[in-house]
Amino acid sequence: MEHITQAPLGHAAKVASPVRMTYCLYARKSTEQEDKQVLSIDSQIKEMEKMALADNLEIVAMKRESHSAKEAGQRPVFNEIVEELKSGKYSGILTWAPDRIARNAGDLGRIVDLMDQKKLIEIRTYGQKFMNTPNDKFMLMILGSQAKLENDNKVINVKRGLRTRAAMGLRPSMAPTGYLNSKNKDERCQVIVDAKRAPIIKEMFEKVANENYSGRKIYKWLKEIEFKNKNGKYVTLGNIYRMLRMTFYYGVFEYPEGSNEWYTGKHTPIITQTLFEAVQEKIKVEKKKAYGREFAFTRMLHCAYCESGITAEEKIKELKDGGSNSHIYYRCTKVKNRECPNESVKESILIDEMLPIIDKMSMDKSELKQKLQEEVARYALFQTGVLGVDLNQSKKHKDVSIKTFAKHMLKHGTMLQKREVLSCIKSKILLKDKKLTME
Repeated sequence: MEHITQAPLGHAAKVASPVRMTYCLYARKSTEQEDKQVLSIDSQIKEMEKMALADNLEIVAMKRESHSAKEAGQRPVFNEIVEELKSGKYSGILTWAPDRIARNAGDLGRIVDLMDQKKLIEIRTYGQKFMNTPNDKFMLMILGSQAKLENDNKVINVKRGLRTRAAMGLRPSMAPTGYLNSKNKDERCQVIVDAKRAPIIKEMFEKVANENYSGRKIYKWLKEIEFKNKNGKYVTLGNIYRMLRMTFYYGVFEYPEGSNEWYTGKHTPIITQTLFEAVQEKIKVEKKKAYGREFAFTRMLHCAYCESGITAEEKIKELKDGGSNSHIYYRCTKVKNRECPNESVKESILIDEMLPIIDKMSMDKSELKQKLQEEVARYALFQTGVLGVDLNQSKKHKDVSIKTFAKHMLKHGTMLQKREVLSCIKSKILLKDKKLTME
């Protein structure tokens, strides 16, 4: 007779309860070219909500993202989903297609790891379901790898196509100021001369070559004549120099930049090569004047108004007696704000401003300590060897402090010695209306 064991009264038999599945609805708008015809984010969400309603799925979070999935770890919303899966906020992902989740090995590996850890129980797409089984994970990895293969092949094909266009004399990028891109879709990368701006570009080159205009003078002139690019913005000083160095204007271009691969363009040149080369010589001279000499405080200071760098120039005044007097002035470069109100200031004033800052510095471990010891030893040798001073009777040379030595270097040292002192200051030094502050 079969023996039947009954559960004790008052105790219900334990029955394994099913795991409660919750989902995150993830919609991503791809930036890849082949996905231009894929459903938009709103359309994806609408279709997946229908699917969730039909299958009675509980959605506890909804995520939208527009970042490309070609590079691992670069999608903030996806990274957020990974962390929330780890914390147990939900256990499933509802998305339009497998390639919405990952198109690279790194992100795909993170998803599979979460499935192995049983943090991610299920992935549902419009036509498929992936669970934590060997076959499902294998299929998910195959589909993700296929998307990566398509990306890699697309990059190769695009680069080959761009090189082909360059060989045809078509520069594969937006038309520079002075040209306009053709609106005809059958004439991709072809440009036409901008009748409104091209004459100004040519005149800009002529002013530099023939009238010794500097980049800043060109900038001022373009502002005066209200010259703007095709986007309706004033041309910056940096863009002016880039334009002056652009070979495209006389008919040739390098592609890609820095490759030393040169092509003759099909476009109509605005200037001649002779004019271009004359401008390059002028730019070299201007650059040499601007950067050929070092000053004590350059590269050490920043403008307190606009955070641009500080530059310097030496002004020489001829005296009536035939001599000359020179002063070094520092001023804001105005790179970040052309209207910066910061005043120029003499170097002697900056040195006076630096002295209280030196007093606040800790310089015991600086390289100046060794410099000071070398200078004191050299001076002691001079006293004993030349002046015949008995150093046993005078110990004053040992009492010189590093800060006193630093101040002496700032006041009476060479430019290099001044820079040595300033290099010991690790904090950011700001210049505002002839006053220095340490940030």
